[in-house]
Amino acid sequence: MDPQAVIVGNPSDVIEHKAYARIGLLGNPSDVYFGKTISLSLGNFWASVKLQPSHVLVIKPHPTHDFVQFKSLDHLVNRLNSEGYYGGVRLLMAICKVFQNYCKENKIDLHEGNFTLSYETNIPRQTGLSGSSAIVCAALYCFLDFYKVRNIIKVEVRPNIVLAAENELGIVAGLQDRVAQVYGGLVHMDFSKEHMDNLGHGIYTPMDVNLLPPLHLIYVENPSDSGKVHSTVRQRWLNGDDFIIKSMQEVANIAKEGREALLEKEYSKFATLMNRNFDLRRSMFGDDALGALNIEMVEVARKVGAASKFTGSGGAVVAFCPDGPSQVKLLEDACQKAGFIIVPVQVVPSRLDEIDLTTLSRK
Repeated sequence: MDPQAVIVGNPSDVIEHKAYARIGLLGNPSDVYFGKTISLSLGNFWASVKLQPSHVLVIKPHPTHDFVQFKSLDHLVNRLNSEGYYGGVRLLMAICKVFQNYCKENKIDLHEGNFTLSYETNIPRQTGLSGSSAIVCAALYCFLDFYKVRNIIKVEVRPNIVLAAENELGIVAGLQDRVAQVYGGLVHMDFSKEHMDNLGHGIYTPMDVNLLPPLHLIYVENPSDSGKVHSTVRQRWLNGDDFIIKSMQEVANIAKEGREALLEKEYSKFATLMNRNFDLRRSMFGDDALGALNIEMVEVARKVGAASKFTGSGGAVVAFCPDGPSQVKLLEDACQKAGFIIVPVQVVPSRLDEIDLTTLSRK
């Protein structure tokens, strides 16, 4: 231990933050195509990060998710085949680097104190619920409080910092998930090229969570088929493919219409828009890229008359039963028969505090 090292803060003053899973409700995946989306923060699942002042900087591996001890070589390989290389330590290291770089570039002074980081998560893997970005987002909020810069780093740019940490690891994604996790609640997002070029971020408009009808989440505990075929949609869009460009514009417009439908509580229209959103995705990406299991989750809901679509890029589905509790019971029975898990969606309210809100007013 460095005898000169000084602990900034009391070691017993643990800072802990949660970031929740998210559901892309309407408009996804147009967020990476200068589109519009509506997303909500999902209270059923979360990641939490603890920061404790310490003499040296320590990032603790998780005993389950950062497993490094195996019974045999077969055990290690089987683990990688089922879980991949995706523990949380690399995410925490990436946000440390990106956060410091951001502060240096923006001339934000940070004190010299060290810390110990640890994390927990109950977000199911490979379900398209943004488990990786939840860990990064929770860590960012620990840094905001530890370094006392919550009033300096604007809310609108925080999703960019989270995404930059994931990009550091080669994770390709858009801003939508990170916005939902930073803001909490229900948020309409406009990622038009004009906003992205001029501001470096979209226009994010929180909505009243009470506008939402009852929703359900459908997922599989251990998904084996999440769509293994690489999609060509991105390249086709870049190449100016007319079908992809027009379809993606329609997907974005679904978020605009969906916002109006929610504000007017026109839930039958909302259900139609959910279904249309998925149908457009399917026509662009194709069944091989979406995966048979993912499509089956959507179709199980549709067979009982429920509206359904992916929460993200696959792995989980959000469903709405416009006919109420009797239809919900039919959906629950159908999911049980198919071997799917179904739970009522719990929506997290806005997570912005008074200090956060003051940064929103800055231009």
